[in-house]
Amino acid sequence: MERTDSEFQERVVSISRVAKVVKGGRRFSFAALVVAGNGKGQVGIGKGKAGEVPEAITKASRLAKKQLQTFKLHEGRTIVHEVVGNFGATKVILMPAAPGTGVIAGGAIRAVLESLGIKDILTKCVGPTNPRNAVRATLNGLSQLMDGRPEKIEG
Repeated sequence: MERTDSEFQERVVSISRVAKVVKGGRRFSFAALVVAGNGKGQVGIGKGKAGEVPEAITKASRLAKKQLQTFKLHEGRTIVHEVVGNFGATKVILMPAAPGTGVIAGGAIRAVLESLGIKDILTKCVGPTNPRNAVRATLNGLSQLMDGRPEKIEG
């Protein structure tokens, strides 16, 4: 299957200036966190670092497109059941919502969910709201979703 870059929407979640301390002082560079998704159940995150902001964003978006993950959406608009995603000390609670609710989420989490194509969802971020950890916790929660079919229990 041929993938075109135009079908993916990219969102810059955060840009931060980072410093490396060297003998003569500090060397500054920029770190970017980008979320890319096709709005139909695929999303990826990428982190890029470079001396200039546009270069960092380009690196991050290239990585995000490489690391795409596919998730199944319920009725094409929400998730099947409530899940809790963890990464580090950050905990993200994702709850399905009724049609017309919209995406009730903050910055980094909203970027992931909208890029994924989710239209109705309720979320709560507990603990630190560091964008990197919030994005990773959201993906962790989404990866716990079951597709609605009961699993076979052996024994």
